Amino acid sequence: MQISVQVSGFFSRLNLMKYAIALSLAVSAMTLAGCQRETVVTPGPAVAVPGPAGATGATGSTGSTGNTGNTGNTGSTGSMGSTGAVGSTGATGSTGTTGMTGDTGATGQRGKTGDTIVVVPAPSPTPAR
Repeated sequence: MQISVQVSGFFSRLNLMKYAIALSLAVSAMTLAGCQRETVVTPGPAVAVPGPAGATGATGSTGSTGNTGNTGNTGSTGSMGSTGAVGSTGATGSTGTTGMTGDTGATGQRGKTGDTIVVVPAPSPTPAR
């Protein structure tokens, strides 16, 4: 197989300029396209679509006991109370028991027979006129 190329018509001055401009434009477009930055497309916010409610979770374990609090300050001394009311009169006591009978006294001497005394009242004074 034999390949023959006609060189005289391809490199002629007019044709060379015509293809050189087109070739340089194609090369520059490819060069600039290789340097172009990629455009990052940020997706919009996701729209949450609520589904059915899930099962209730297990009950948590009981928490630990807290620390004991500090002892409070001693309170102030209270004020003195009021004087109480006067009490009521007590009940009358019971009557005492009868005392023992006393001893019999000594017997006196027998009296003497004496003179009889007659008492005469004094006369009343006469009124003065």
